[in-house]
Amino acid sequence: MTNREITNRLFELRDEGYAKMQEKIIPTVDPERIIGVRTPELRALAKELVNGRKQGESLDGFLKELPHRYFDEDQLHAFIISLEKDFDVCVAEVETFLPYVDNWATCDQMSPKVFKKQPERLLPYITRWIGSGDTYTVRFAMGMLMEHFLGDNFNTGYADLVAGVRSEEYYVNMMAAWYFATALAKQYESVLPYLTERRLPVWTHNKTIQKAVESYRITPEQKEYLRTLRIKKA
Repeated sequence: MTNREITNRLFELRDEGYAKMQEKIIPTVDPERIIGVRTPELRALAKELVNGRKQGESLDGFLKELPHRYFDEDQLHAFIISLEKDFDVCVAEVETFLPYVDNWATCDQMSPKVFKKQPERLLPYITRWIGSGDTYTVRFAMGMLMEHFLGDNFNTGYADLVAGVRSEEYYVNMMAAWYFATALAKQYESVLPYLTERRLPVWTHNKTIQKAVESYRITPEQKEYLRTLRIKKA
């Protein structure tokens, strides 16, 4: 399928009402770039294109045509990468694409399945990404730490990577808060000192508590204590 055929296919799947909704929740994207294709259709198209590649059809033209004109093409690109089964190919495609990611939705929906199978190989890349200074590359790195390193393989060194980020970017700080709220749900005793010792910026500290208190995975007793740790603004 050529790039033009892919774009035409996206317009065939357009839902104008959904496009209007996306304009409101993804304010960093120019509304003229939003076609309005729903996520299930994008995932299905990504799978169709990946299956076509297995049959000898090339996706190189689409994957290399960066930046994409439309937000929905970015979304499709993220879903295609997420289906890549070869770690080396996948991480190379991620690194090529990350500089062109300009919104939280594309950033957060790019979740390569192969990374789950080889998290130890992912760590050096995460370390580099989180120090890049690029809003959505940093956010993606935090998301990967949250997705793959809050289980049995957790250690506080990973949380230190997130806590060490200092940014004025809302979408970076929101992800940091999301990370620590999730970490409280999974590694409460290990992560609690980041709040009791005030290791996080004030906004991130308070947003972490807010999100944790809203979580069903935090016990009522934990929520009650977390509320006492809020930092009052001067």
